[in-house]
Amino acid sequence: MDCAASPIRAFASIPHPLVDKEFRLACARNEIQKGPSMKLTTAAQTVPHAKYADSRRVGPAGTGRPPTPSVQRPNPLIVLVLGSGADAVRARAWERAPFTAMVAINNAWQIRDDWDYLIHPEDFPPERWPPSVDPRRQTLVTAADYVPIQNEFGGFVYAGGTMAFTAGYWALGALKPDVMAFLGCDMVYHDGPQTHFYGRGAQDPLRDDVTLQSLEAKSLRFMAMANQENCLVVNLSAQASSRLVYPRCDPQQLARWTAQDLHTQLREQHGALDAQALDAALGMESELGYMVKSGRYWEVRESLDADKLRQLDQVWLAVGQAPM
Repeated sequence: MDCAASPIRAFASIPHPLVDKEFRLACARNEIQKGPSMKLTTAAQTVPHAKYADSRRVGPAGTGRPPTPSVQRPNPLIVLVLGSGADAVRARAWERAPFTAMVAINNAWQIRDDWDYLIHPEDFPPERWPPSVDPRRQTLVTAADYVPIQNEFGGFVYAGGTMAFTAGYWALGALKPDVMAFLGCDMVYHDGPQTHFYGRGAQDPLRDDVTLQSLEAKSLRFMAMANQENCLVVNLSAQASSRLVYPRCDPQQLARWTAQDLHTQLREQHGALDAQALDAALGMESELGYMVKSGRYWEVRESLDADKLRQLDQVWLAVGQAPM
């Protein structure tokens, strides 16, 4: 077990500058008032998302029991989510193993020709599509595929409207991996001509968007959702900083993991999440009711309260500060 627990626990134990101790404790007690008629509720009072109405949802979050993989595979099913960050080119030199599937986001199909899935938004220009696709082994994933799955996990408003998170939720629901590993998705951009692996590109996650007020909060939300699906989340980045809060690993470490190693890592990641704050966050999402089934939340932007979503982000940040 080489992806040590310390990166996970380190995040859990270091107070986030936006979430002080008193705020976290208030979240855990569900005492934070959200406007004159809104109060956070516990999972026992409300079911935030239908997906978590079953015993798996109530079990880990409600009782504190660690997750248990439902299918014991001899080798973990590992999905690589490949973005367009500058260090994504490192993947060109990697062996295909240990990755069971590779999900390329937008232009990232250019990095390797053995990608399995290419996921892109509706406005991805056709001239940037790959010149050919092998239908025997490659699949294009469009909004028709990922919007319904995203909705199963609460929808775009809560997940964050940028493709790194969209790809993650789609892969979580569609591929059901044991491990999801991200590369080129740090959402940290440096000045100069090389903001992306292909040169200078748009810094989409940093745009002024009501769903992207805290990338760290959205990152924590995804890790919590993945944990309830018995999926470990890691970051393969070698960059010094990242907006993703996941523990760092490298492909060589992943290749050595056994099913028992995965189970241990999954339990440790579960332990780094504050279960009461998680219930509070999901309860607040349920009360806000910001589900936009079409996925086009920008079309109803005026109905989304940025202040309430900012407060929701605070609660999600508290999820990553479990008591030691």
